Amino acid sequence: MSNLEKKTSGGGLRQRRFDRQQVRLVGWGLIIGLIAGTLVSLYRYAISTGIGFARSMYTAIADRPLLLVPWAVSAAGIGLILWHITKWEPTSSGSGIPQVKGTVLMGLRMRWANVLVARFAGGILGSLFGLSLGREGPSVHISAAAAKGLVGNRTEDTTETRCFITGGAAAGISAAFNAPLSGIVFALEEVSHSFSAPVLLAAMASALGADVISSYVFGLTPVLDFVTMPRLDYTGYLWIAPLGATVGILGAVINRVFIGFQSFFIRLPAWAGPVLAIVIALPLGLFMPDVLGGGENLVSLAENVNAGLGLMLLLMVVKLVFSGTSFGSGVPGGIFMPIMATGALGGAAIGIAASQYDGLDSTLIPLFAALGMAGTLASSVRAPVTAILLVTEMTGSFVQLLPVAGCVLVAFLVSGLLRAQPIYDLLLSSYLDRHPEAETENGKLVRVSQTSG
Repeated sequence: MSNLEKKTSGGGLRQRRFDRQQVRLVGWGLIIGLIAGTLVSLYRYAISTGIGFARSMYTAIADRPLLLVPWAVSAAGIGLILWHITKWEPTSSGSGIPQVKGTVLMGLRMRWANVLVARFAGGILGSLFGLSLGREGPSVHISAAAAKGLVGNRTEDTTETRCFITGGAAAGISAAFNAPLSGIVFALEEVSHSFSAPVLLAAMASALGADVISSYVFGLTPVLDFVTMPRLDYTGYLWIAPLGATVGILGAVINRVFIGFQSFFIRLPAWAGPVLAIVIALPLGLFMPDVLGGGENLVSLAENVNAGLGLMLLLMVVKLVFSGTSFGSGVPGGIFMPIMATGALGGAAIGIAASQYDGLDSTLIPLFAALGMAGTLASSVRAPVTAILLVTEMTGSFVQLLPVAGCVLVAFLVSGLLRAQPIYDLLLSSYLDRHPEAETENGKLVRVSQTSG
């Protein structure tokens, strides 16, 4: 056989191996997506039911104050249970996205069965008191754990396993928001920091599979559906820079608040954090129930301009502080949705002020809310492409792509000038600082210095 024939034969063999890998990535990606979509749909339903119960409970307490006695007993008991859950499975504390990043980028060990139990139990119990926590981060963790459980023992290729875990992360965002494209980009941009073909194939297949399930269960409408979105006129474009700069600062402030409250709660006895977070939720549940839960209702309020400037700013500040105390306590729950809700309120407040004092068309306020949400998310997470695509999917139109991208760009630059670090990188470093015993899959201890960059 000639050298050319050998080369041709060898090239064909490599091609066949690559084709088989593609089929494997897509096939298992779809299976992961379907299972992750089912799990996240169950989680979404359970959390929504829990938040609904919390609102009803606080209404009942306002009508009958004697119910404070059983509430106090329940708060103490469930707070201690939440502490035991995070003690049993430390990676279940907080968002879940930093832990998934640690697994993908550093090989951090994931006890997938423990994660699934702890995430469901902790998330549901926290929702019963209306804690200001999002379900998107836990959805990513749940989906990644499902991927690890499905393929972890079926391949010895750690690179392939990390591709599937990244696919699980994409499925989590896809099912949580009914936004498959955002799920794909988030997994690539934020979780794996890689746009390689294998990672892309696994993420695409998983995100699409998850979206099939969540769309069947919850319908085709995105979680945050900006039904009516006006077109920005030329005058409105003048507001892009100041709006982007303001929410860029807001995103940097959000990061400092979350890390600050986490540092505060670390200084308390471990059992006190969850109990204190539930106690803080009581007056807010009684007098400001709109701030309970992740914040979808606040985004709707900002979109429909159902509050004046003063109330919008008050809700923004209270939501930010309440989210900081809920998350800082260590209770299982995410910050993705609270960040966007805070940004939507901030954007709407700027729109209202511009309308009242500068003659801006008031019909543009919902667009300002969407821009504020995108800019704040990009500033805090430092994932601008995800922020642009997510808001674009939620508005259902690419007409607003230019103003969204402009606002995100300005916010991203401003937060960079303020030296704001990506919130999930900060949280991963914080987790490793607090858990020096953390190990990789091969049993080696994780070095905190590995999280830099």
